Amino acid sequence: MSPKKYLATALALVLPLLHGSAIASNDPPPAKPAARKAQPRGEDLLARTVFQTLLGDLALQRGDLRLGLDAWSDLAQRTRDPKVLARAVEVAGFARQFDRALELSDLWLSVEPDSQRARQTRSSLLVLANRLDELAPQLSALLEQDQANLAGNLMHLNRMLLRHPDKKAVQQLVDRVAAPYRRLPEAHFAMAQAAASAGDRLRALDEIEQALSRRTDWEAAALLRTQLQAELSPEQAAATLLEFVSRHPGLRDARLTLARLLVSVKRYDEARAHFNRLLRDHPDSPEIIYPVAILALQQGDSETGRKQLEHLLQTDFPDKSTVHFFLGQLANDRLQPDIAIRHYRQVTQGDQYLAARSRLAQLLWQQGQPEEARAMLRETRSTNSGEKTQLLLAEAQLLREAQQHEEALNLIESALQRAPDNPELLYEAALLSERLGRHDQLESRLQHLLSVKPDHAHALNALGYSWADRNIRLDEAQSLIARALALAPDDPFIMDSLGWVHYRRGDLHQARELLERAHALKADPEIAAHLAEVLWALERRDEASRLLREASQQHPDNDLLRNTLRKLQP
Repeated sequence: MSPKKYLATALALVLPLLHGSAIASNDPPPAKPAARKAQPRGEDLLARTVFQTLLGDLALQRGDLRLGLDAWSDLAQRTRDPKVLARAVEVAGFARQFDRALELSDLWLSVEPDSQRARQTRSSLLVLANRLDELAPQLSALLEQDQANLAGNLMHLNRMLLRHPDKKAVQQLVDRVAAPYRRLPEAHFAMAQAAASAGDRLRALDEIEQALSRRTDWEAAALLRTQLQAELSPEQAAATLLEFVSRHPGLRDARLTLARLLVSVKRYDEARAHFNRLLRDHPDSPEIIYPVAILALQQGDSETGRKQLEHLLQTDFPDKSTVHFFLGQLANDRLQPDIAIRHYRQVTQGDQYLAARSRLAQLLWQQGQPEEARAMLRETRSTNSGEKTQLLLAEAQLLREAQQHEEALNLIESALQRAPDNPELLYEAALLSERLGRHDQLESRLQHLLSVKPDHAHALNALGYSWADRNIRLDEAQSLIARALALAPDDPFIMDSLGWVHYRRGDLHQARELLERAHALKADPEIAAHLAEVLWALERRDEASRLLREASQQHPDNDLLRNTLRKLQP
């Protein structure tokens, strides 16, 4: 601010002080020399006040908080003017000199005892200074003074105290100041909020029921009750909210919360009925359109999901990138690569950004544009080393799927020179080495990875399976894979590896049990091939042949299935 603007601001603040007898001063009146005409007292005070105002604000502008605060504090104490006191308190609070700010606020209240602004400022300072024990009288006085806004002020209590770390102390404070107003539902709501924050869930539920008994259609109270009940029993919360919505069918947020809660307890058809009602009442609300679309996709109704997502693009929904990502997936599933590419290109930010770029690269590669696909991945922005690794792995995957294993391995090995202990790169290098039949390199990469990350379940499994598949070091292979399964007990591929070890060791019944469990979890062609081979060895050849035929129909290009068929049925 220019000096002229500072002067204008200072004059606007101090000129009103110089009229009448508004200024309280402890200075004795000046002597009046006989030979001179007395100077008007206001002129000296004006000069001094303007000087201190300019001094204080210039000091603050230059970052000298101490000088700025001293100037404003002195001016406030001399003038005792409420506007100057308010400014001095503001400066002290900004400087985090809370004790000094509280002293100045005391002076302000002594000058203006009925000032709500002064009392509110002092209350805020007491919160910042963690002096809750002194806050109750201030809040009680504020509530008593402002009866016209009592309900709103009660609702504001917890927001004002939100950042205070001692939630039990906050609960005690809210109880103390809200208790005299128990006739009001807002008082019970405030006490319920404070109890919930302090972890006193039963007390919170009791208070919110009291609030609802006084105001039966209060949506905010019903939603707080739902939140509290859902922590104990989502089903009970859904039942209670369903009853409330039935009595008050026009409340949008309550029905929306109910629909989401029904999704969380997997009552999808009921949830969808409520979403459809909401969509009928609020057809252009992004808050409703988005969950309707996602629920439709979860239930396999891709057409409804697609229509709602396209509708969402016409609204002010802020996360358009996510919408384009899902539309890209849907187009890809419908074998519409051009539409999928168009949507994936419009994913420009958010959690789906890297995944969209990877899928876009795959589509470009499939359309015969390998150089553009790789260039696009290399030009994709990344904010950290983890994202850079993901993009590199996506490029390697393109090369691997194109059977360009040597080039993919060279790409990963080059990256490992810069990050030799990166677990993801080491694992990818091991898999590529296996594809190239370089078992020594496979083992060295996996052993290096396990030295960096001993509990890497997939590395343990890969090393163990490599030995089992080559029918070597079976004791060590079984030990490694068993460790991997303990780390990831529901992983079907690790179950498959352990089953294959048991097959190699001649334990056919244990092998069959593990492989059937793995196949039930994931009907993968390689698991099917292993299970078929075990069933064949158990003389259950009809089952083995049927399994191979079914798997081959679903995966006609799988090499392991073809080789297993030739081996068992030459």
